[in-house]
Amino acid sequence: MSKKILIVTEVFYPEDFVINDLVSDWIDAGFELEILTRVPSYPKGVVFPGFKNRIFQNSSFKGAKVNHIPFFPGYQKSRLKKLLNYFNFIIYSFWFLVFKGRNFETVFIYQTGPLSNAFSVTILKKIFKWRTIIWSQDLWPETVYAYGIKETKITRLLLNGLVKFIYKRCDIILVSCRGFIPRIKKYTPDAYFEWIPNWSLTESKGDEKGVELPGKFNFTFAGNVGKVQNLDMLVQGFKEVNKNYSNVYFNIIGDGSYLLELKERVRSEEINNIIFHGRKAVELMPSYFAASDVLVLSLVDSPIYEIMIPSKFQAYLNAGKPIFSAISGELNALVNDFDIGYTAIPNDVNSIKTGFESFLNMDSLKLKKLSVNSKELEKTYFDKQKTISRLSEILLKDANRN
Repeated sequence: MSKKILIVTEVFYPEDFVINDLVSDWIDAGFELEILTRVPSYPKGVVFPGFKNRIFQNSSFKGAKVNHIPFFPGYQKSRLKKLLNYFNFIIYSFWFLVFKGRNFETVFIYQTGPLSNAFSVTILKKIFKWRTIIWSQDLWPETVYAYGIKETKITRLLLNGLVKFIYKRCDIILVSCRGFIPRIKKYTPDAYFEWIPNWSLTESKGDEKGVELPGKFNFTFAGNVGKVQNLDMLVQGFKEVNKNYSNVYFNIIGDGSYLLELKERVRSEEINNIIFHGRKAVELMPSYFAASDVLVLSLVDSPIYEIMIPSKFQAYLNAGKPIFSAISGELNALVNDFDIGYTAIPNDVNSIKTGFESFLNMDSLKLKKLSVNSKELEKTYFDKQKTISRLSEILLKDANRN
């Protein structure tokens, strides 16, 4: 009997991430997989319907066994609970691997947030002699500091040591953003690196109907609503736009730890024409995108985000819409270089206001050209099947199949 491939991921179905597509395709291709993940709870930090937050809970995904690790609820709003969940995943994954590690030949780590989720795998790697592949969607320790942890000599020593320990024990390091490679390479200069970008979770068919947005011209932001999304600045910029333009709306679709506070700010400052739609199912998003005129991306102005490409960017490209980006660095460069929209300085309200107005002053032919360019960029760099095929090639080098 061939040994299985273990997928280690903090997030998994029914949460909405590209790992679901990847695992689904690998199962269809005949790989024998098992998944180790947390009890589904993202983004609200509460247990999904149909699951219980308990030890030794299992489920099934297309015939593959899914092992769920319990968590501390409320981690989205508590730094302490977030930290406790890091340690919690390490402990539970360690004992899972101790007892079941001999069943696996390859471990594939999908790292969306805490790199610490790979710690147990790398501790036990030499014992079980796994081939270890990591696909990093986030950059440590930079992201930790961006979320508010103070950078001191002690935190630098601990986090740099952890990052080096983990990456030096990975056979292949895949990254979702090219800018990650030089940052990680300083910890393990001889490792094999490859840029593997994300693809869109949604698929536009070009004939989506059924959703009507309120304005004659609609800007739409979709995704997690947290402090790092910098929506405060977007809201302030849009407030200035409202003074000169009527029947223009800013639609915010999603949920997150900052949603209630943002709603209160919009209400207290009496900012008109901002609509909060709440979280919507992934399969509905193409219809919302189709009803929008421009899709909006934003992140706080931090060095770490200068090299990041948020996963929603690919969904926006798939929708074939102009993009307004208020993210410094690599993403703004893509928007400008491929002529798919306009950009703004994240911490500059006037720059954001000017960005909104640039679209409002644009003729329909130019807007259509930006849309065409968006689809072309997706085909060039972010095609789903091309990317999954490359990931499968990497996995097939040593992996056994049924």
